[in-house]
Amino acid sequence: MMTSIPLLREREKQIHDKAGGAPFEMACDRHSLAGSVSQRACVFCGSRVVLYPIADALHLVHGPIGCAAYTWDIRGALSSGPQLHRMSFSTDLGEREVIFGGEKRLYKALTELIAAYRPKAAFVYSTCIVGIIGDDVAAVCRRVEKEQAIPVLPVHSEGFKGTKKDGYKAACDALFGLVGTGDTTDIAPVSINILGEFNIGGEAWLIRRYYEQMGVQVVSVLTGDGRVDDVRRAHGATLNVVQCSGAMTFLAEQMQARFGIPYIRASYFGLEDTAKALYDVAAHFSDHPDVRARTETLVREAVAAVMPELRRIRAVLEGKCAAVYVGGAFKVFSLIKALRLIGMRVVLAGSQTGNADDYAHMRALCDPDTVILDDANPLELSRFVVEKGADLFIGGVKERPIAYKLGLGFCDHNHERKTPLAGFEGMRNFAREVHLSVTSPVWEIVKQSSFKC
Repeated sequence: MMTSIPLLREREKQIHDKAGGAPFEMACDRHSLAGSVSQRACVFCGSRVVLYPIADALHLVHGPIGCAAYTWDIRGALSSGPQLHRMSFSTDLGEREVIFGGEKRLYKALTELIAAYRPKAAFVYSTCIVGIIGDDVAAVCRRVEKEQAIPVLPVHSEGFKGTKKDGYKAACDALFGLVGTGDTTDIAPVSINILGEFNIGGEAWLIRRYYEQMGVQVVSVLTGDGRVDDVRRAHGATLNVVQCSGAMTFLAEQMQARFGIPYIRASYFGLEDTAKALYDVAAHFSDHPDVRARTETLVREAVAAVMPELRRIRAVLEGKCAAVYVGGAFKVFSLIKALRLIGMRVVLAGSQTGNADDYAHMRALCDPDTVILDDANPLELSRFVVEKGADLFIGGVKERPIAYKLGLGFCDHNHERKTPLAGFEGMRNFAREVHLSVTSPVWEIVKQSSFKC
């Protein structure tokens, strides 16, 4: 039986499955355990998912072809203009370069690609093999930048250096090389940057529209539907709003230290957190009362537009249970609240990049018997989904097969999806998808079949 699967002893402190007054102490921010088929991924993958949505930049992977193939088009990040980000370029290092070095190949690839596509900037990602053979990627980037007169930024993302979270930091370091180099003369006093929003299914367009309705200028979105020139002048904004805290807090802190720009954390998933994000920005600009007034009108009208349908869906889903395992812990918080709004209880909650404070907050939001996981593997997820009797699994592309094999409805809330789930409209889309998944008659057929866990 699935519930008889033992837990790996070394991972016991990354799993909390005791109800009542049991002490709560989660181990996190550590490398994945060898052999556990972790979903935490490598440094390179983390940097790639952050920088990929910058649509008018060249993205060149310096390494074997497999690294570029694995990360090609891995976000549903839409662009309102250029599509250069959707092309996957690689130096395709082979045995000869491993022995004699790949710097000449990198220089040739960069100069040819820049001549062919005329990008606004170029990001060069170092992979594991580059760190091993010792190519001086930064030196090649400096040379090409001087010759081509565009920013050429090394991304020090050798996969073996850590986890996906370390890749986020490598991406922020590269982005920070652009910030502060652009013109800020037309930026208003009431202005923000949106950090950690990747325009999955067009979500950045929804969020930008909210702020514009409030009378707040959005200087840049980092990095959804991103443009190099907007990144370069991001230091002109007066506030940074950080959604994906695990990915972009590094950059917000760098900008605060150098340019004095404060930052707040926000989430745009669910009615409650979307409204709070907008109100928090309005509160920051309290010396502009018109911003607060517009925000109140926006929130009131947007909530009124979606609540009737959410109430109808809640009547059907009341009492159902969900398992949630996604990348960022902040997203888990929002999902717990959003599911509660439509009558569902979260029986499993986990993330790939949460820290100790995140998990403490997660436990406070959850019921006492909710299982909380850090950096889970497929066997652990399968075990607890069955034990807890979940009716729905919310995760990403790697969790979808788990749900379907167990005969559960599935909702994709990761970066591969094509449907916007952020904002007020996104909450309605999310509720519809959950309702259709949980109530699909196909699961009754599965239960009546000979399939056994």
